[in-house]
Amino acid sequence: MDQAGYTPVSALGEFRLIDRMTEKFSSYHDQVVRGIGDDAAVVKTADGMVDVISTDLLVEKVHFDLSYVPLKHLGYKSVIVNLSDVVAMNAQPYGITVSVGVSNRFPVEALDELYAGIHQACQQYKVNLLGGDTTSSKVGLVISITAIGRAKEEKIVYRSGAQKNDLICVSGDLGGAYAGYLVLERERRVFLDKPDLQPDLSDYDYVVGRQLKPEARVDILQILEKAGVQPTSMIDISDGVASELNHICNQSKCGAKIYSNKMPIDFQTVSVSNEFKISQNTFALNGGEDYELLFTIPLADFSKIQKVPEIQVIGSITEEENRVFLILNDGSQIDLEAEGFDHFSSDEIIEGNELEQEL
Repeated sequence: MDQAGYTPVSALGEFRLIDRMTEKFSSYHDQVVRGIGDDAAVVKTADGMVDVISTDLLVEKVHFDLSYVPLKHLGYKSVIVNLSDVVAMNAQPYGITVSVGVSNRFPVEALDELYAGIHQACQQYKVNLLGGDTTSSKVGLVISITAIGRAKEEKIVYRSGAQKNDLICVSGDLGGAYAGYLVLERERRVFLDKPDLQPDLSDYDYVVGRQLKPEARVDILQILEKAGVQPTSMIDISDGVASELNHICNQSKCGAKIYSNKMPIDFQTVSVSNEFKISQNTFALNGGEDYELLFTIPLADFSKIQKVPEIQVIGSITEEENRVFLILNDGSQIDLEAEGFDHFSSDEIIEGNELEQEL
């Protein structure tokens, strides 16, 4: 087919492409509370309850590299990235479906390893395997998982609920997964050049673990529930804080300011950032795959979460629509644009120095 005059997918990027493909679709059923546009769809069931449904596709050489990702870890992670979307809606996941496309280079024992990881994740989070599909693939390994959760309708949290003066919070620490990715990529390249040289990852156990075996933060929902706090908006951090905060501001029609000295960053992540000569805030803001929660709460609830070690306040919501600012240590501010991973960029792998910004 002659491509002249056609628009390349990379010109739009992932989210603009989704908007273009789905803009003409309508909702035909009253029980569908929310369709496209959040971490998960929301569908009414009965007795004031709703189901939330999310799906993700993981493709070899785009989302994972089997030269350093063990199949068992991949199975576990493929479940977690979907459960995290359900958790970001303030819902409890209860089931998954798993579809796998696999090429003939994978023996049955390899699939055993993949499903061992899926099984471990199901056990860890008490979710049922509800079904799925298996087919052949000519492009390596492809995994598609759909996760389903449930909550009371009034407990569901969307990206669109942030209000002026709300506090912006994150769970856990940021940037570790990207630090782990950079270390693993470096060791892969060293191995290709010198196959007899075995990698030593003993000094990188935490960040490598953050990349290979993330967790869904169901525990944060429990902490907030116990404290009597319901977020006004929430999203999981799959593409970096900058990208996710821009999503919240776009859908809530608000702005935000966050502070560079408030970013929770583990010391091992800082060490890796120094090694690669990349600002540690670049790791936190643009790295992605942390699968922590980014959420907003009313200012009045600050005292309820102030001493919770797993939650850090990093900024506040403003009324200046779609303007997100990072406040630097000297008090100056810069526009914070979404620079997370784009699945349709011309470069499949983002190099560390390509993420560096004026921080």
